[in-house]
Parts: sequence; C-alpha cells; structure tokens
Amino acid sequence: MALPETTHEQRTAALEKAAAARRVRAELKELLKTGSLTLPRLFERADEDELVAGMKVYSLVASAPGVGKVKAGRTMSEIGIPDNRRIRGLSERHRPALSDYLG
Repeated sequence: MALPETTHEQRTAALEKAAAARRVRAELKELLKTGSLTLPRLFERADEDELVAGMKVYSLVASAPGVGKVKAGRTMSEIGIPDNRRIRGLSERHRPALSDYLG
C-alpha cells in the first residue's frame, strides 16, 4: 500500500502536532516523577484529553518515583496489564490497582 501524497505544509503541521504531543507527555511524566501529579489525577485528565489517554502505561509507570524499567514491567505483570496497553485501555479494575501499588 502506497503512502498518500502530502504537501510540505501538511507534513510540517503533522510534525508540529507530534512534537507538541511528545512535549505534553514528557511534562506529565516529569510531574508524576516529582510528585506534583498523582495517578488518579492523571487518570481523570486522560478521561478528558485524548492525548493523555494515548500514553503508554509502561512509560507512565516507569516514570513514577522509585520505579524503573524492571520494576515497571514487574508491576504491570503482577497487576495483569499488558506491556503495550495505553491509559485509555485500562479497565476500571486496573486503575485503582495501579494507583494502590504505586502509592
């Protein structure tokens, strides 16, 4: 399947949109890391903002204070969350379990 033809302006707009999304997600992870943002508040924001809802849970958990890549994988495995899950895909059971586990 061939890629659709896009104009220079369309490509530029898409690149700017992607960069803005990465900035927002990086800011949210930093706020979570510093403790300025809690997981329940982040989940509330994800319910309202599609950009936040598209964040991968693994990168979110790995950015929590005191959690690295290994502990993030272990935590998600223990709770039963697949590694490729996004916030919008978390069940009502997973959200509180994740919040309780990460404190």
